[in-house]
Amino acid sequence: MPDRVAEKLLQWYDSHGRHDLPWHHNRTAYRVWVSEIMLQQTQVTTVIPYYEAFMKRFPDVHTLAGAPVDDVLSHWSGLGYYARARNLQKAAQAVVHDFGGEFPQTQEELESLAGIGRSTAAAILAQAFGIRATILDGNVKRVLARYHAIPGWPGQTTVLNQLWKKAEQHTPEQRVRDYTQGIMDLGAMVCTRSRPSCDNCPLQFGCTAFAQGETALYPGSKPKKTKPEKVTWMVILEDGEGRILLERRPPTGIWGGLWSLPELDPAYGADELQEVCERNLGIDCGEPELITGFRHTFSHYHLHIQPARLNVTGNAKSIADQDHLKWLHRQEALNLGLPAPIRSLLTEPEQATLL
Repeated sequence: MPDRVAEKLLQWYDSHGRHDLPWHHNRTAYRVWVSEIMLQQTQVTTVIPYYEAFMKRFPDVHTLAGAPVDDVLSHWSGLGYYARARNLQKAAQAVVHDFGGEFPQTQEELESLAGIGRSTAAAILAQAFGIRATILDGNVKRVLARYHAIPGWPGQTTVLNQLWKKAEQHTPEQRVRDYTQGIMDLGAMVCTRSRPSCDNCPLQFGCTAFAQGETALYPGSKPKKTKPEKVTWMVILEDGEGRILLERRPPTGIWGGLWSLPELDPAYGADELQEVCERNLGIDCGEPELITGFRHTFSHYHLHIQPARLNVTGNAKSIADQDHLKWLHRQEALNLGLPAPIRSLLTEPEQATLL
């Protein structure tokens, strides 16, 4: 007997689903894979311009595998969660070296690639190859948690296992490509986090949460933790040629592998920055100009950034270009992989106050 959820969902998808997304055209495993990685933690409308630019620069897995990492990161700049970009290139290199440039067509082999988990592997199998595979992204979790009134936060193992069981139960043998797109679309367009449009939902009359009038209770929220607050100085050191000193961050951790501004211990006072820069970097600087500070929020803490600009008055050649340090004009810097707040800081007019 056909599953009623799949049947109703496919009918809705035929009339209301998204059929014209960029990765639906010239559909290949490579194009589907890149879209799935970009769509992790990021909405479709945000992804589309990044995806199109990425495909133009890296049209196939071989191009991506052999590209300079700075080029890859620069095309990811602004999407956040930069480990995705680094893993994307690692996976591309593995596809080229270990699979002859062809994406594998089994769940286990796909999951062996960097950055590909159970649901992403299944989405590639379904969307690229039409192979029956069960997905469970954030949108699908929300739809199923409400439809079956499964309590609790989906990050808990017991709750997640229940959702996987239901997801497997409803995944059809036929039209799996349309079904997986359809249930993601339903979560994104109708069964939204707040104010779901239940009157437009094809699953309304089988939905337990709707019948109970308690859609807001599902899925359960993640237990709240107070995010710690951190503070840092970021210095814009500009030499006589108008170049700015950039520093590559470590390959792992926040903004891993991206180029950023040198940071100084927040324990230093503004009146100490000139001396600290001279002592730590060995260059003579003028007095600092403070630029309006701002707060940037990561997934697990808030970072208060206080920028300061210092003109290099001595010979900047004491710091030669190295693997982790570069003197670059602003436009050159903006062509690198930069964290979004650093890109904004170097692009937007600076409101500076001379101490």
